[in-house]
Amino acid sequence: MTVSQVSALASAVRDNIGRVIYGKQKETELIIAALLAGGHVLLDDIPGTGKTSLARALAVSLSGSSSRIQFTPDLLPSDITGISFYDQKESEFVFRPGPVFTNVLIADEINRTTPRTQSALLECMGERQVTVDGKTYRLDDPFFVIATQNPVELQGTFPLPEAQTDRFLMRLALGYPERRYELEMLDGHAAVSPLGSLESVCTCADITEAKRTVEGIAVSPAVKDYIVRIVTETRESPRITLGVSPRGTLALMFASRALAAIDGRDYVIPDDVKRAAVPVLAHRIIAHSQNTLKVGDSNSKIIEFILDSVKAPTGD
Repeated sequence: MTVSQVSALASAVRDNIGRVIYGKQKETELIIAALLAGGHVLLDDIPGTGKTSLARALAVSLSGSSSRIQFTPDLLPSDITGISFYDQKESEFVFRPGPVFTNVLIADEINRTTPRTQSALLECMGERQVTVDGKTYRLDDPFFVIATQNPVELQGTFPLPEAQTDRFLMRLALGYPERRYELEMLDGHAAVSPLGSLESVCTCADITEAKRTVEGIAVSPAVKDYIVRIVTETRESPRITLGVSPRGTLALMFASRALAAIDGRDYVIPDDVKRAAVPVLAHRIIAHSQNTLKVGDSNSKIIEFILDSVKAPTGD
């Protein structure tokens, strides 16, 4: 698949999701970039902004399998990964796959379940595999997790630990739509939800091939140095207690390559890095002043400040 074909595929998926989610082209494009970069997305926003609908629209657009898990305090790790049970008829243990064996997994309100169950996703997200009773099972390709959480309601929730949030390539918030898009939403949903009539625009094989193309996007030494200088600044800034890990450095490069491909380029420019920096890095730092509810907002502003202070490379 050529870069131009990747760009066309991304545009088709974005426009298809736009039939359900109005006025969120930027956020939708970032989610597609995370998919093409082989990562996962955490949608952190208030209720009713379309987090779950966006995830479902993406699953339909890919023509692949999708599963949804409603996370609750009584959810067990085996409810996610699957279990081995004894089949009396066959006189042997048989593995029953859990909902994680899918192409797009919607993990709804992930902060409402216990840390033990949250950690069950770690191996799935990082290694693309599940180990049950000492046996390893590979997950489908592509495997993409879109997790949602409500940052406002704190009672009865279990905040995601840093080890879990670091597994997400991006952390995004949809926010309220603009007035004109909210008016369009009223017209579009007047009779029935457009999600019910949504059709797929690509296959999982297309996504897998597009991911291989993204892996071949060129990143010049100057741009790599720019990425490292941004990450290094998060580790040395007096405003930050914990800086970005090496996993975050790689994530920034992967996301930048995906954004370059979506724009139809076979090379990364500094603007790709700047565009990916906040959603990729903001949830990977711990600021000194994280004693308010709007932690994500303050972290985003810190990353934006760093982008302003680190000089981008110029020239060819």
